[in-house]
Amino acid sequence: MPNFIMSYLGSTVTPGEAGNQFWALIYVLIIFAAVSLAVVAMNWFERKALAHFQIRLGPMRVGPHGLLQPIADALKLALKEDIIPAEADQFVFWIAPVIGLLAAFTVYTVIPFGPSQAVSDMNIGVLFMLGVSSLGVLGIVVAGWASNSHYPLIGALRSSAQMVSYEVAMGLAVVSAVLMTSMKTGTGTLSMIGIVESQQQQGIWFIFKFFPLGLIAFVNFVIAMIAETNRAPFDMAEAESELTAGYHTEYSGLRWSLFMLAEYAAMIAVSSIAVTLWLGGWLRPFPNLLNAPAWDFIFSLFPGLTFGALAAVAVIGVMRMPVHPYFRVQRIGLAVFAALLGFIALFLLVIALAGRSSDATVAARFRDGIDYVYWFVLKVALFMYLFIWCRATWPRYRFDQLMRVGWKVLLPITLVVLILTAIVGVIVS
Repeated sequence: MPNFIMSYLGSTVTPGEAGNQFWALIYVLIIFAAVSLAVVAMNWFERKALAHFQIRLGPMRVGPHGLLQPIADALKLALKEDIIPAEADQFVFWIAPVIGLLAAFTVYTVIPFGPSQAVSDMNIGVLFMLGVSSLGVLGIVVAGWASNSHYPLIGALRSSAQMVSYEVAMGLAVVSAVLMTSMKTGTGTLSMIGIVESQQQQGIWFIFKFFPLGLIAFVNFVIAMIAETNRAPFDMAEAESELTAGYHTEYSGLRWSLFMLAEYAAMIAVSSIAVTLWLGGWLRPFPNLLNAPAWDFIFSLFPGLTFGALAAVAVIGVMRMPVHPYFRVQRIGLAVFAALLGFIALFLLVIALAGRSSDATVAARFRDGIDYVYWFVLKVALFMYLFIWCRATWPRYRFDQLMRVGWKVLLPITLVVLILTAIVGVIVS
């Protein structure tokens, strides 16, 4: 094997730190594929969850329980006629969704899924994350302006005002988390991996640090990130009754799907940031308190057991499905899906058992890597469910209410929490 491939194997740092361009590219491709697949799954799950909130079934026709509906939607959007308004600036109209998409995906270069499971560990990772994520507003403004229509322009202006307003509170909440990293060392860190390691060294997730200051900063960040991603109840950019469809009114087909992909990718990105800064990132529950090898083994079984539980749910669905020729394809499809989940569960359990042996260092490292990614993804999944829950529960704010919350409520509270965090940190240290 070439040296540029083998030299990184066994490394304990990120490909960016190791200077290995090949593995950095592999990480980028894996993240892009995983996030795109997560967006597809999130699209299906959101439609099903909202339907159950409203006592409906949701997608049921395309595939068992509508599992193939996102694929059908993707094909429809790819084949749909792409219309560009006659008076629009064609190049700018084309580049606008690409700007939003690149801004959403570039954030993932500094998000750590494990101690070395990241593209790069920048010493200014927090600043890079804040700077790149704020560029998404450019795609929205450009899309509204390039359409040369009143509705998209109004939607773009309202959306950009909303995003800029809540970015201030979001940034101050992040600074509160950064201050907490300096409690034991005396010097803080802007590294995303360093922030997670600081939580492990201090033996506490920052959501519980200086209670209730860490919790308030976390809640402020969550509110700001929902508004930042234009999600309900802050989805003024897509208020159909007032703005038709907001800044992307004139977009259709594949270009419109890029905006949707960017929105969901941004949702996953800000959820990952919240998990990294306040919920211990890749750390499992009680890593310092329950740190014996037996506990490590027990927690390593969780990924396999989770997929096993999902496979059991799918099997129950097969058994409950009516025995009728019209449902034959549905039953077979769901049975195949259950078998796939069961195979993944078995594979993960075998890895957990193999990694328990002290002499199986490769299996142990592989098991640890799976555990890191599992706990990180599980925490992010809880945030994604929170997005759906808020959409199904809260009514939409008026624009004046939305701006009032951002400037007159969220910003003052975040400033007070930041100042108190600094004061308490100085006193404690």
